Parts: sequence; C-alpha cells; structure tokens
Amino acid sequence: MATTITLRSAIDGFEFTALHAEPEGERQGGVIVIQEIFGLDSYVAEDVARWAALGFEVIAPSMFDRQEKGFVAGHDEHGFAVGRQYAQANGAENPVADVQACVDALKDKGPVFLVGYCYGGTVAWRAAATVQGLAAVSSYYGGGVAGLVDLTPLCPAICHFGRKDQHIPADQVAETLQKAHPDVPVYIYENSGHGFNNDGRPDSNLEDAQLARKRTLDLFRGNAGR
Repeated sequence: MATTITLRSAIDGFEFTALHAEPEGERQGGVIVIQEIFGLDSYVAEDVARWAALGFEVIAPSMFDRQEKGFVAGHDEHGFAVGRQYAQANGAENPVADVQACVDALKDKGPVFLVGYCYGGTVAWRAAATVQGLAAVSSYYGGGVAGLVDLTPLCPAICHFGRKDQHIPADQVAETLQKAHPDVPVYIYENSGHGFNNDGRPDSNLEDAQLARKRTLDLFRGNAGR
C-alpha cells in the first residue's frame, strides 16, 4: 500500500510530495517512477504497486507540485493542455533536482533505479546524464529524448518507443539515438502507440507492455551491483 511522503529539493528547498511504497519480500533496491504529464494518476499508482511487488522500494515524486500541489489530470484534451503547460513551467532543472532528492532518500539502502514515462521518459534521460547515484535508467516514449542526445548517460540506460506513436517518429528517434549512443539499446514495440505501459489505454498492447517491463527489470537486476 503506497503512502504519501514529503521530500525537499536541494535546488530551491522546495518541499514536494511523493508516493512511497515499501518492498514486498526481499528488498531488491529502490525504483523512482517518473510520471507522465497527467500527474500521479491511477496508472502511476499501478506501476508503483508493480515495482513494490517485485521487491523494490518505490518513490514516485509529484513533479508538478510547484505549479499545483497534488495535480492529477484526465487523459483528455484539457488534461493534456494543463499538463503540458505545467511541464514547460517546471523547466529542466527542477525535475532533475527532485529526482536527486529521491535518489538521496534511497541510496543508503541499496542500488537506485529510475523509470520514466512520456514527460518522465525525457526527465529520465536527462537524469541519467546528470543525477548522481543512479544504477540504471529506463526511458519510455520520451518526446524530448532525441533533442538531448548531446547528453551522455552516467549509467546503463535503455529506451522504449511504440511504432504507432502519433507523437514520436519511432524509427527516426531510434536512428538519432543509436548514432549518438550505440551502446544504448532502443526498443520499438510494433503493436503499441504512446503510453503503452498504461494497461487498458487505447494505445496499450499488453504483450508489448509486459516485454518492456521484463527488459526494464532485467536491466535493473543486471546492474544491482553498481
């Protein structure tokens, strides 16, 4: 069962909330889950529960608390518009600093991993190159990743994209990433569009989602000694 905790960002001392779940069974490490632009919605809560069930202590920060405490939006036109506005207002440095605060809360207890979706996928890529203490990072359908290929991950990283994504040209992004970072695996899922980790959404294919989760879990377990 996830609870709400409060963490403090080093960049400005801002206190933000986060979902927190203790690991079930033997502890495997910590996982930071970075939301889409819709806030800590039911899909984030489901992801937190999945990781906790696998033995990870989980923190999912509320990334837009500076704009609106506890923001959660529907996956509709209005929610997209507000979420996009908040993402732009939050800038590039605030999310990274908040991720660092999450890492600092977990790092003394074992390896810390990060997974991010959509907005969080871009944050994940930036964090992989700038945040200290991450053991591995998995980025899902981050629309800004291709524009950040000048950043070099400090830890192992993988990227996931859906072939049917209306917002991200998967082949083009994969080519850009692999040219700049040939050591970073980029996976394209043929039957999925944007947001395919959200079970039950129109663009979600369960087999693709399960495969991406397995690849992410394998990445994390394979780097548990970092």
